[in-house]
Amino acid sequence: MASGNDSSVTEFVLLGLTQQPELQLPLFFLFLGIYVMAVVGNLGLIVLIVLNPHLHTPMYYFLFNLSSVDLCYSCVIIPRMLISFVKQNIIPFTECMTQLFFFAFFVIDESYILTCMAYDRYVAICQPLLYKVTMSPQICLVLTVWAYAMGFVNAVAHTGSMLKLNFCEDNIINHYMCDIPPLLQLSCTSTYINELVVFVGLGINTAVASITLFVSYSRILCSILHIRSSHAKSKAFSTCSSHIITVCLFFGSASLTYFKPFPGDSLAQGKVFSIIYTIVSPMMNPFIYSLRNKDVHVAFNKTMKKKMILF
Repeated sequence: MASGNDSSVTEFVLLGLTQQPELQLPLFFLFLGIYVMAVVGNLGLIVLIVLNPHLHTPMYYFLFNLSSVDLCYSCVIIPRMLISFVKQNIIPFTECMTQLFFFAFFVIDESYILTCMAYDRYVAICQPLLYKVTMSPQICLVLTVWAYAMGFVNAVAHTGSMLKLNFCEDNIINHYMCDIPPLLQLSCTSTYINELVVFVGLGINTAVASITLFVSYSRILCSILHIRSSHAKSKAFSTCSSHIITVCLFFGSASLTYFKPFPGDSLAQGKVFSIIYTIVSPMMNPFIYSLRNKDVHVAFNKTMKKKMILF
């Protein structure tokens, strides 16, 4: 028995990314490097934002939350994935459901935080005189709580409906994590309710994110085109470019993973596409927001000078 349902399965085997022996060791070191970069990059950005008062603005408040989610996200997914490269990755049923919960929680969080960041850029560029009022600390807090609340509701819905399924004999998950599609494929009972939850969740989350992103950036583009100064145009584009890259990486790969039927070869393809938004995107985000960002460079230099003075 497992977690209160009638399942005879008490543990699953995660096949991982590949079963080719010659690729296991190189991929282990590749993803270990990605994991280290994701942890160091996101943790470093969090520390910079906390220690530097000039970064205590709505834009960096949301970036702080994005880095926090990415840091947690990486810790939930990658360590288990690394095990698959060196030995058989056996995960207990309860741990699998726990990973599913936190995966759903953080992936939805990230989508809504990126949506909030798009709204923030819209207000900053299209309504600069009202920016401090519209994006007050109270409003930013409300938006953040809303993002985390949506993540929690989705995680509870997906995990709760998964716990009601029965898993009889087959316990081999063709994935590197406990994701919804491969788990549904293993169930020996009807998955209609689960698929309905996925459909409704995807519909609501996609509609909110896509409408907000489309409207925000449509208005931003119109505002930028009306700016006469080339320097001001360049600054506005630069402000939005990092967020656009992050949105394309995350939403593009997530769409390729989930907006297709669950059965068949789509699961193997989805496993490959999911690497981008579960592993690559959390690693890339701190660098995308740091490399061309003068505020972050100033904060980094100030922090390093303070440390040198202390020593």
